[in-house]
Amino acid sequence: MTPRVASVEAIRAHFPALARTEQGHPVAYLDGPGGTQVPRQVAEAMTDYLLHHNANTHWVYPTSAETDAMLAAARITLADFLGGAPDGIAFGANMTTLLFHVARAVGRTLRPGDEIVVTELDHHANVAPWQALAAERGAVLKWIPLDLATYRLEVGALERLLSPRTRVVAIGAASNILGTVTDVAPLVAAARAAGAFTVVDAVHYAPHALVDAAAIGADVLLCSAYKFYGPHVGVLCGRRDALAALDLPRLEPAPAEPPESLETGTQNHEGIVGAAAAVEFLASLAPEGGTRRERLAAAMAALHHRGDALLAQLWAGLTAIPEVTVHGPPPGTPRTPTVSFRVGGVPSEAVARALVPLGLYCSNGDFYASTVARRLGVEAEGLVRVGCSCYTTADEVDRLVEGVRQVVRQTARGGR
Repeated sequence: MTPRVASVEAIRAHFPALARTEQGHPVAYLDGPGGTQVPRQVAEAMTDYLLHHNANTHWVYPTSAETDAMLAAARITLADFLGGAPDGIAFGANMTTLLFHVARAVGRTLRPGDEIVVTELDHHANVAPWQALAAERGAVLKWIPLDLATYRLEVGALERLLSPRTRVVAIGAASNILGTVTDVAPLVAAARAAGAFTVVDAVHYAPHALVDAAAIGADVLLCSAYKFYGPHVGVLCGRRDALAALDLPRLEPAPAEPPESLETGTQNHEGIVGAAAAVEFLASLAPEGGTRRERLAAAMAALHHRGDALLAQLWAGLTAIPEVTVHGPPPGTPRTPTVSFRVGGVPSEAVARALVPLGLYCSNGDFYASTVARRLGVEAEGLVRVGCSCYTTADEVDRLVEGVRQVVRQTARGGR
């Protein structure tokens, strides 16, 4: 039975950005992986906070108390979204900043010869902090290889890499460049059994499937609200005992216990409120009734079903163009509705620029998944990336495919 959710037309009515036009064409925002548009409810929640409740925390006057209450409520909301506990939810400027902070704390325990395992499939936000630690502490950096035949991590590689010296294992739940979804729970279990601190990057996964942090079992899982219709705020969901054990850099008067121990300085209160509003928006897409977590499960399942249909349409359209090479696992396998491709020998920036006058907004480059681009041999030209979001329509996918065909025709004319 197909899960129910609000129609795409009803969903689109929440997004003022969709009224934008480009040279007479309605704009299709096709790079959700780089950042989604924001529904009106999120902007209104942030505005309401700034205009009526704005204050710093933990003081005795009413707006400060209101801020405390709103931040506490946001932790509960994000815990529902991620399947964690409110006392394990921390906020920061973005996922990258939060992870550098955590890595700095982990690094205080490392000794020369200790081992850190990362993957070739990950965004470098989950690679660079560990590369820096390896260089600073004399640790050994090991890589789980990307299998270019499947666009997935090499099966069994982690088990071969684990050793008594393994201290950190950092893996991604989904690839922001290829769309590959990795079953991280068994990898996390193997790493924890080896005594390693485990980190899961769920930035690209969280907008497309219901995260269950408790089932995944990682010490730290991170995501970014601006990928699931919220503002630019990073979110960390951790196991409280693991967070409490971190030797985090902090100011002496600052809170020493998680989750606030991970939040340096005054936070982006309006952004945190907006992140919670984004979760409420997603829950509102499901039929009424049940807990917020149950409504989120229903909404995410329905959106995933729609995303699969759009992916199949996009894949079929692009692969039918001889000059286009599509990278990533095929439809029908564990993946997100995100596709990266190249057009002949045309640099990806030129393709993306040519699509703009058609009202097709796509991104290009390596999307900070630099190791993937290097393995694919596309460092110089990059890839064009298209991602389907909750407001993406079948018509927009058709427009994109036709736009790519137009780029191919223009290139052919220019070459004669």
